Amino acid sequence: MIRAWLSIALMALLAACSTPQQGETEVRLGKVTRIEAVSIDGDHQLGLGAIIGAVAGGVLGYQIGNGTGRDVATVAGSLLGAYGGNKVQNHYASPRPGQHVLVLLDNGVSVGITQPVNSALAVGDRVRVEGVGQDARVMRY
Repeated sequence: MIRAWLSIALMALLAACSTPQQGETEVRLGKVTRIEAVSIDGDHQLGLGAIIGAVAGGVLGYQIGNGTGRDVATVAGSLLGAYGGNKVQNHYASPRPGQHVLVLLDNGVSVGITQPVNSALAVGDRVRVEGVGQDARVMRY
């Protein structure tokens, strides 16, 4: 029973790491009004560190006890390993240089996009804003 739950948990972790489906994206046109240098934090999402930690913790937990005690130790080891692996991954995810770009769109609305540095951008450039939310990016038009 515990092994079935462990398998389901591992499949859920792997599904969380899958890439999103490709599709349409929103494109808006405008003009850059301001560019500020910023620091972008590393990726703090559940990822490879958590998966490796869960597997290692599960293997170590399996070495303890017999029967139900072994199953409990395996699950506890997997959970603690996933937590520890995620913490280690996030600790070493170093910040990277970025820029906060303010764009006055053609419809009169101003938007601010934080993205990795694009040295081709300058104040006054005609640009397109592709995507929405965290996936939005500003590019020269």
